[in-house]
Amino acid sequence: MTGADYLIRPASQADLSAIAAFEVDIARASFGDEAITDATFHRRRVAGALTKPGEIMLVAVAAGAPDAPLGWAWMSERTNSLTGERYGNFRSLAVAAGDARGPIGELLMGAILSAADEAGFTHLSGKVNAANLGMRSLYRAFGFTATHLTMEKRTWGAQETTASGTTGETRRS
Repeated sequence: MTGADYLIRPASQADLSAIAAFEVDIARASFGDEAITDATFHRRRVAGALTKPGEIMLVAVAAGAPDAPLGWAWMSERTNSLTGERYGNFRSLAVAAGDARGPIGELLMGAILSAADEAGFTHLSGKVNAANLGMRSLYRAFGFTATHLTMEKRTWGAQETTASGTTGETRRS
């Protein structure tokens, strides 16, 4: 497998079904049982962004099958409200299972970073589920560093005393 075996091209309306399936996979990897797995929802969301300015949406295809996406990546332009600097918000990267998954992911990441550079973004940011070791490794391989950690706690209705002595409702599983 070489880079010549695969092509990276802009995503199109014809790719929406495949992209929606990738987005469902990303949702499952990121949110587990709480994932939105309705492909129609993801298809509408991506279709709405497909023609918006500032959206970088790419697919990877086999050179011999340019109409069948094997992977997809999405970055959105954002503006820092304090500094006015434009930056890229990495939204999605997914690749179909298979022997070429790693190399295709690397091609997509390289292409999306080149597009971000061409767009003049001052920096890039992206979120990844802590358990998604593959994406975390890909980010690191391309020079991303961890800068924030999100802490979550789920509450569902039973009483709980916090470290400060206040009570709140929570449900234990």
